[in-house]
Order: sequence, then C-alpha cells, then structure tokens
Amino acid sequence: MTDRLPHKLRSDAMDNRDRIQDAARALFSAEGLDVPMREIARRAGVGPATLYRHFPTKQVLVAEAFADQLHACRTIVDEGCADPDPWRGLCLVIEKICELHARDRGFTEAFLSTLPGAPDVAGREYTVKAVAGLAQRAKDAGHLRPDFVLDDLILVLMANKGIHAASTATRVMASRRFAALAIQAFEACPHHAPLPPAARPASAASAGA
Repeated sequence: MTDRLPHKLRSDAMDNRDRIQDAARALFSAEGLDVPMREIARRAGVGPATLYRHFPTKQVLVAEAFADQLHACRTIVDEGCADPDPWRGLCLVIEKICELHARDRGFTEAFLSTLPGAPDVAGREYTVKAVAGLAQRAKDAGHLRPDFVLDDLILVLMANKGIHAASTATRVMASRRFAALAIQAFEACPHHAPLPPAARPASAASAGA
C-alpha cells in the first residue's frame, strides 16, 4: 500500500491541475480574464489553496491554460516569416491566426488583454514583433499598402472575436471569409480574388441567449 500511495497522490494532483486548466479556459472564454480565481477553483471542484498551489498567480494560469494555442500561434508566425514571399506569408498568418482565435475566444481574450505584472501575456510580444518584421518586408516588396500599421491587425482580431455562431465550424467559416476581406483591404493593389463561402453568424444577442 505504501508503495502505491505516492503514485496515487501524483495522479490526484495531475487530475486537479487538468480540471483547473479546463475550468479556466471555459471561464476565460465566457467571461474574459477578469473572472476571479475563486470562481475558477469552484468550477474545477477544488479549494482555493489547491488552485494557488498549482498556479500561484493568474498570469501563470493564463499561460498554462493556453500553452497549446500559444505554441500553435508561434508555429503559424514562424511559417509565415519563413515564406520567401512576404505577402504570401503575411496572408497565411492573417488567415490562420484568425481561424485559431475563432476556435478559442478565450485565447483571444488572453492575447488582447494585459494582466498587471505580465510582460508578455500569451506570447503577444513575440508575435507582434515577428509580424511587424513580416509586414515591413511585404511593404518593401510593394504588396502591402504603405499606410498599414500593426494596430490594423489588432483591430482585425478584435473584430474577429465578435463573430458569434451556433457552432465552432460556422464561426470558423465566417472567420475565413472575414480574413479574406481584411487581406483584400490590406493589399496595395487589390485584385479581388473570390471570397471563401459565406456563413450565417449569429448576432451577439442571440449567441448569448
């Protein structure tokens, strides 16, 4: 019995950690990053002391809860930056990051918000710097409109976050069309390529009902 006990304790601790992360992702997505840590503990079915033992600050919890999304975001940015055609790379980044955020609005909250004491919430600093360099290369190549600023891409993500739909698939479909419209707006000499299929997103009011 004594040989099994440490393994059992480790298993329970991992279960608690997983439940806390699942609860945090769900609450961050529904209510934003201002949700109290005590509410996250309640949703996870653990005490506040257990939550803080695993995640001493909300900053740590946000980073851990969205670790997979952060890795995917960095992979997308690195793939775009590696493309020898900077405009094609920038289009890829816009399309795939919009889709990533459409699949998880909680990650969008983390990416667009700033927590006190968190120097780089959700890897935003890395992403912003890399995309800024890619955008400058696209400008130099004459494909990106010269008055584009990085805040324009932040506006796109903020607007993309507002897409509501009955299902994730419909939200992603609408996001792809929206990203295509944004890309055409950013292009120095838009050629108006055919848009992806239209979706029927819900209004914010009906989505929250």
